[in-house]
Amino acid sequence: MKSKEFAEMKQKTIAELDTYLDKKKSELFNLRFQLATGQLQNTASIRECKKDIARVKTIIREQQLAGR
Repeated sequence: MKSKEFAEMKQKTIAELDTYLDKKKSELFNLRFQLATGQLQNTASIRECKKDIARVKTIIREQQLAGR
């Protein structure tokens, strides 16, 4: 996730972020499944997906604390 995308994510509502989080979690599941079956070419994509999930969770928590 680039800094421009990160800034755009901060402007979204919690509901939109939850939807994005669910999408990323399912993507992570698929990547792990591909890794287990030996089909995954780029193993770094798992790490990137995990970091994106952490970033979204951070944004959600910041918004909850801010009372949005």
